[in-house]
Amino acid sequence: MFDYFANPTRFMRLARVLVAPLSVLSVLLILAGLYYGLLASPPDYQQGDTVRIMYVHVPAAWLASLGYVAMGVCGLFYIVWRHPLADVALRSMAPVGAMFAFLTLVTGALWGKPMWGAWWVWDARLTSMLILLFFYVAVIALANAFDTVERGSRPAAILALVGLINVPIVKFSVDWWNTLHQPASLLRSGGVSIDPAMLTPLLLMLAGMHLFFAFVVILRMQAVLAERLDLQVALDVWEQEPQVDCQLLQRCARVQLPGYRVGGQVLQPRAVEQYLHAGLLGIDQHRTIHRLGRDIKAQGGPV
Repeated sequence: MFDYFANPTRFMRLARVLVAPLSVLSVLLILAGLYYGLLASPPDYQQGDTVRIMYVHVPAAWLASLGYVAMGVCGLFYIVWRHPLADVALRSMAPVGAMFAFLTLVTGALWGKPMWGAWWVWDARLTSMLILLFFYVAVIALANAFDTVERGSRPAAILALVGLINVPIVKFSVDWWNTLHQPASLLRSGGVSIDPAMLTPLLLMLAGMHLFFAFVVILRMQAVLAERLDLQVALDVWEQEPQVDCQLLQRCARVQLPGYRVGGQVLQPRAVEQYLHAGLLGIDQHRTIHRLGRDIKAQGGPV
């Protein structure tokens, strides 16, 4: 299955099918969850209406952790098997996971102020979640720290794998240490400890936000693949019109061109072969070539 989707063309076809239902289902489930959570569910006998923050906080915390696990798996696939889409998926998941980790910390602070009397405490669960956010930010920074895309892919994948050690710490911190944070209420040995009136909106929000996570990641992957498709198109245009200014082509493609000699100057080489020969030619290039040609002409380049 993984080899089948190593071809970006197949993934793009599947993505176009999934985007619409994922967006509709995620919006419907989130709206239903917010309705039941904010209006139809009762307040907690101890926390009062503050408990309603849980309907956003818990799904965000789950997705922050699960998103990092998925990112680590993508890093493993890229390092070991050089999977063509693993790097794309890793880069696409990192900002989304970071957003959910940040949302977890913000909603936790909003809950902690009335419950604990402080916006922040150096609790094991809070601290480990903050470290998870730092890992997300570090992966994003490292992936974009080099002058070419591929040079940052392997270091970012390695860092994503290293950061996996923090995920079980986030999960089991409330069991390993004496913390202020409450223990697990869903995944626990004694079964679910949440009243059904509160469990229903929580499950709706969990399902909706998981689908939303998948929807946003797929959209980001489509954007990255489209950008790398523009690289192939730019190369095609350059081969047909070698007098086109090299820097102008780079701006149109939004990525650096591989090692070709243009006007006596050798461009810096980069490993793009896996993208140039991984099926991207199956995506409608003809229209994109003409669009790119118009962009070049509009910016003053010879076409």
